[in-house]
Amino acid sequence: MPLRITTWNVNGIRNPFGYQPWRENRSFQAMFDTLEADIVVMQETKIQRKDLRDDMVLVPGWDVYFSFPKYKKGYSGVAIYTRSSKCCPIRAEEGITGVLCPPNSSTKFRELPSDLQIGGYPKPGQLSDSIDEQTLDSEGRCVILEFPAFVLIGVYSPATRDETRTEFREAYIDAIDVRVRNLVAMGKQVFLCGDLNIVRSPLDTAGLAERLRKEGMTLDEFMSTPPRRLLNHLVFGGTVVGGRDEGREEPVLWDLCREFHPTRAGMFTCWETKKNARPGNFGSRIDYVLCSSGIKDWFIDANIQEGLLGSDHCPVYATIGDAVSFGDTNVPIEDVMNPAGMFKGGKRLREWSSKDLLPTSAKLIPEFDRRQSIREMFFKKSAPSAKTSTQAQMDNQDGRGVLDAANGVKTTGILENNTTPGSDRNPTIASVSVSSTTPNSAASPQKSVPTKRQAESSTAVRRPQKKGKGNLNRAGSTNSTTGSSQSTLKGFFKPKTPVPDEDPPTPAQGVDESSPELKADRDCPGVQTASGAESNSGTSTGDDVDNTLEQSQKPEGSSSEKVFDPIQAKESWGKLLGKRVVPKCEHGEDCQMLVTKKPGINCGRSFFMCARPLGPSGDKEQGTEFRCRTFIWSSDWSGR
Repeated sequence: MPLRITTWNVNGIRNPFGYQPWRENRSFQAMFDTLEADIVVMQETKIQRKDLRDDMVLVPGWDVYFSFPKYKKGYSGVAIYTRSSKCCPIRAEEGITGVLCPPNSSTKFRELPSDLQIGGYPKPGQLSDSIDEQTLDSEGRCVILEFPAFVLIGVYSPATRDETRTEFREAYIDAIDVRVRNLVAMGKQVFLCGDLNIVRSPLDTAGLAERLRKEGMTLDEFMSTPPRRLLNHLVFGGTVVGGRDEGREEPVLWDLCREFHPTRAGMFTCWETKKNARPGNFGSRIDYVLCSSGIKDWFIDANIQEGLLGSDHCPVYATIGDAVSFGDTNVPIEDVMNPAGMFKGGKRLREWSSKDLLPTSAKLIPEFDRRQSIREMFFKKSAPSAKTSTQAQMDNQDGRGVLDAANGVKTTGILENNTTPGSDRNPTIASVSVSSTTPNSAASPQKSVPTKRQAESSTAVRRPQKKGKGNLNRAGSTNSTTGSSQSTLKGFFKPKTPVPDEDPPTPAQGVDESSPELKADRDCPGVQTASGAESNSGTSTGDDVDNTLEQSQKPEGSSSEKVFDPIQAKESWGKLLGKRVVPKCEHGEDCQMLVTKKPGINCGRSFFMCARPLGPSGDKEQGTEFRCRTFIWSSDWSGR
């Protein structure tokens, strides 16, 4: 499948959702599917880090990298979204000069170890001293991603607002030129895209002749303005008036839209909103997709999408074929757009995971790290608990099914897993059979399984509990996980059916109670007796079982457990959640609720008071009656 890279100045990251077709399904995933893009570079996001929301960061199947302005809040900003199923960057940086630091680090990108650097940073003397590098990268104008195939630079270049920004604008465009040339000199391929805010040639703007006439400027003067001259130095086929500047003798990037549409007029990407210039296509081309010579042949298409509304700009894209020449061979594009070992021959060898996230990924921001969407919480199947499987292996190696030479008893354990998928509850023993392995068992009685040995075996199933009354519930049975687990919310509201106490197992008729089998049955909790009965828990000690038997031998009705009455519970909830009953005053009338407005500790608290007015009531028949002394804080009145 081909790979498409789209750049779009959205003029506010949520701005497109006010237009068709984005307003139908207001999600970034639907937007990217409509764009049919695998990498989306957004400029002018106009948000701060505190403005990030789940739908911006936790886009299913996508990773995202942001650059925020450091001082001017809600200004500029760049974001790059990458589709995890098609491409995964191996390095990521914020800023064009490399002077910023990765998250939670004080080391600059340019000072990281060489294997963690993207490279190409401006060297001393390459940039002018008019604007320092820290200031250049303080407005959130660049995000750089490196793939095995090329380095992707997404930028939002400053616009021409007034003379106070001219120096900053020229310094920033100069930094872009230096960084691109340094990367190409290192032997790396570069893909530069974004809103450069530069009209490259007369073909890229409408009404140029009228503009030159009003400003009294010639065409050569128009082409020689510093930003335009820098861009034409950088791009193949650029018009440079006079000789080339020192250090920029050779161009290094190709203008892909012009390579596929060399003479197309009216291929504009931005229109002035105040003049409603878009319907008449009176605009300029200032958004570009540029690439270095080594990957130029990879692209099979590049164009603008002027029909897609949502901003004063339109999306611009470039498409790479499904197979590219890399070195001396042709390889699928997925092989060179992902880390080694993820794809081979266009087939996925391993799935993308959170381990592939880079430090600058927005998904690692503490507010979003290890978060799940609501849909994933209900529909994503959780993997079996590693703790459960490990303990099950320990259970099989813990002595069950192995001959105990010291006691001559062989125990065979059958695990019953009553857990729900993904639960941390441990499997419990459903039944354990005990048999004698000594030939003359009747003549030589055997010792029962020691309690200490039994406790050691139980630790493989779950942690042993402390002895004492705290381990017995009201019905007298020990705390155990052998019962049915709570699996649905509805189960919380079902009436609990009391479990009748079971009588202790009685030995079968004609069997000697002092036989080794029955003696072992009494000393080994959770073991089937001769009559087929089971004890209450497979993890309790012998003393706990004795206590359980004592509780089970109590006469019927002696249990202190209270039976749940659904009718009574319904009445209690009705009283609690029902309409509050207004209290009566001394006159037998309903009180009125007032709120304390006087400053103090009671300010804002509500209270009930007699509804009769202060002073004379105004009732001719009643004469002068005063409010009674009834005063109740509303928080103290339950009314139930």
